[in-house]
Amino acid sequence: MNESNRIMDFFRCFLAVAALFGIAESGSHISGTIVETAVANGNFGTLAAALTKADLVDTLNGAGPFTVFAPTDAAFANLLSALGATAEQLLERPDLTAILTYHVAAGKVMSTGLSNGMSITTLQGASAAVGISGSTVKINEATVTSADIECTNGVIHVIDQVLMPPSIVDIAVGGGSFSTLVAALTKANLVDTLKGAGPFTVFAPTDTAFTNLLTDLGATAEQLLERADLADILKYHVASGKVMSTDLSDGMEVATLQGSKAVVRISGQTVKVGDATVAAADIVASNGVVHVIDKVLMPPAQPADSEASGACGAAVGGMRLFIALALTCLFIASPIFS
Repeated sequence: MNESNRIMDFFRCFLAVAALFGIAESGSHISGTIVETAVANGNFGTLAAALTKADLVDTLNGAGPFTVFAPTDAAFANLLSALGATAEQLLERPDLTAILTYHVAAGKVMSTGLSNGMSITTLQGASAAVGISGSTVKINEATVTSADIECTNGVIHVIDQVLMPPSIVDIAVGGGSFSTLVAALTKANLVDTLKGAGPFTVFAPTDTAFTNLLTDLGATAEQLLERADLADILKYHVASGKVMSTDLSDGMEVATLQGSKAVVRISGQTVKVGDATVAAADIVASNGVVHVIDKVLMPPAQPADSEASGACGAAVGGMRLFIALALTCLFIASPIFS
């Protein structure tokens, strides 16, 4: 019997004991923590196993309060089918904790506290969007099928899909203000890179920033996408690691994937990277963080005379060798050796 099966059997056993002793009582009586309530419900076996695997049971048994958007076993089965994976493989994912904490928010938010267009900051760091149309409430693409299951340390809202935290690329695509950036990443074959594990820190220029760059260059978007240095320009906006705004300091040099360093300047509430101002900071993704900037960063040009100086150095070296050989020949041809 593998580990995931043992976990599942444990929670099935717990459910049976809970039912026997009346933990899962009917009515509105609040009888248990979020974890106890989920286990007693009987429809959250995979969620309970995942919380155990990710060492989050103690957290959600804690004081809280928390709001949990809880995917059912059917929701997890649909996810596994879409991923072509098994439950065991899901429990071994390195981002399991990030997936689970994306379903949890601090505070107790009842359904009456949700509003259309509301953004919920999750414990994972990224935000989930609330959409309300008539009596239908959605969290991102998941529909709330049962709301306001109160617990001693918060509330559970049952959802019909597993929420997947957005990657850096997802944030750019969904942000609505980064269409040129997305087109450039696609052209430079960097989309898969920024969908990877990372983590990465991305200083993301808006469409307005790209428009201003095109004006300065006297170029079109099409011409920009055909530039031979497009990949280098984009990589100059990316650093390895997850660098939050609180990690930045005045004078700090950020090593970019392009190879050059971008200098951070902080004056009061204004943060600049290179000559671009950070307009929005700390947009957390599943694989890093995005800071929105108002200007496209151009990598520093290589010294114009570097190639010439190299050629000059080679020429000087050759000349020295020629002179040495000439002097040797003159010395040998001198009367001393005649």
